[in-house]
Amino acid sequence: MGVAEMNKLHVKTGDTVVIISGRDRGNRGKVLQVSPAEGKVIVEGQNIVTKHVKPRRQGEVGGLVKAEAALYASKVQLVCPKCDKATRPAHKVVDGRKVRVCKHCGETF
Repeated sequence: MGVAEMNKLHVKTGDTVVIISGRDRGNRGKVLQVSPAEGKVIVEGQNIVTKHVKPRRQGEVGGLVKAEAALYASKVQLVCPKCDKATRPAHKVVDGRKVRVCKHCGETF
């Protein structure tokens, strides 16, 4: 069993999440990227950091660039698309597949 299989996360790319701790607490965003090996996610428009970028090619400009940084997946909570509440997803087996279920309204996502 590889590292990626052992570190399964509760969120997937494209999910809407709410940040539950840190300076961006309470903000919502879409998951752009998931890194199961590190246990981190990148959320659209959240956890913005300033990077000092050096020009690599001739004609390319350097300077300060604002970009989204990764944050630990444990700091985000899934938002149900139906009831629009933050939830810890339950799991059920439907037609032989394990699916995530909202604990508030019972909707699968």
